[in-house]
Amino acid sequence: MATASRSRLGSLLQRRNGAPADEALAGTARLGRKTKKLVKRLRPGDVAVIDHTNIDRIAAEELIATGVRVVLNASESSDGRYPNAGPLVLARAGIRLIDAPGAGLFDLLGDGDEVTVEGGTVVSGGREIVTGRVLRAHELAQQLERQRERVDEALAAFAENTMSHLRQEGDLLVGRIEFPPTRTAFRDRHVLIVVRGTTHRRDLQALRAYIRDVRPLLVGVDGGADAIIEAGHMPDVILGDMDSASDEALRSGAELIVHAYPDGRAPGRDRLVDLGLEHTVAPTAGTSQDVAMLIAYEKGASLIVSVGAHFNLIEFLDKNRAGMSSTFLTRLRIGETLVDAKGVSRLYNPGMGAGHLSLFLGAFLVLLVIVVVTSPALDDLLELFWLKFRVWLGVD
Repeated sequence: MATASRSRLGSLLQRRNGAPADEALAGTARLGRKTKKLVKRLRPGDVAVIDHTNIDRIAAEELIATGVRVVLNASESSDGRYPNAGPLVLARAGIRLIDAPGAGLFDLLGDGDEVTVEGGTVVSGGREIVTGRVLRAHELAQQLERQRERVDEALAAFAENTMSHLRQEGDLLVGRIEFPPTRTAFRDRHVLIVVRGTTHRRDLQALRAYIRDVRPLLVGVDGGADAIIEAGHMPDVILGDMDSASDEALRSGAELIVHAYPDGRAPGRDRLVDLGLEHTVAPTAGTSQDVAMLIAYEKGASLIVSVGAHFNLIEFLDKNRAGMSSTFLTRLRIGETLVDAKGVSRLYNPGMGAGHLSLFLGAFLVLLVIVVVTSPALDDLLELFWLKFRVWLGVD
């Protein structure tokens, strides 16, 4: 009895700490080396097989939204170089996260294989395929705290990388980059640039009144175009590698700008050619969101509002890309023209729209009729005004 009680207590504490229990979980394996592409194919109950070093928060939340119960990672979910919260977010959501670096997951498993995961062991076809390490929420929380205490090391590496980009890509700061002509007129317009981030849905919801009243240009960065459509709007411009925007978004009529490497290589262009869609190419260093902001700035936007982009140091580090230093330089370039969506939603005070005004006038007229009908004196006064009005018009 005492042993059973301790077992139940251990299970309770384990769940309270956010780690899923070790019971067998069955599902269909779905493989994808790029998490942002894989999440589009995942269904509730699937076993996601990824190859993602340092899972960032955005990837974690997209995996959670699919309803998967197990994530098998062929790389280290957190290598300890900087504080990345993605693995902890997954574990606290009740998803079993298993690291198996070097095990050859993509060679041992096929897309669509039916698998059973018992603890950290993956079984398929009645045989054990691989055993990895289950990442527990309480362990990940402790690891994250230790990483935060050493964040100065990550900051030093980030600063060094930024200086390297400053020497190699100083054009970002001095404005020597020549962008292709666009049919979209940015001059003196507000521009809302949407990147799929951790809060992009909530931010777009908070900006409904701003979008309705100000009618900014809507620019979707790759999958951000689908976020705009999901929010009930249509993108004016889609810019990026064109690897995560849906065909529906690309065919929406938006102006398409392919972000190419500085040497002119543009892998995303092939997809648009296959779809028969007109487009232009912007060969520029930096990330696609950088290019979107720089184009809007250089073409005269009066205000650039960013949704889902990265604004603080941890978010920069969490993306774990050398190119994120160029993102930092881009912020220096465009300066006060750029604001975050949260700032706009807090400061924007929408006036009374036409719909609200019509509703107010309608309610006023109904109230006036009720008052007149229920007051004989006012009824007589109204009849006198009506007679005078008919006399003035010469109507018998």
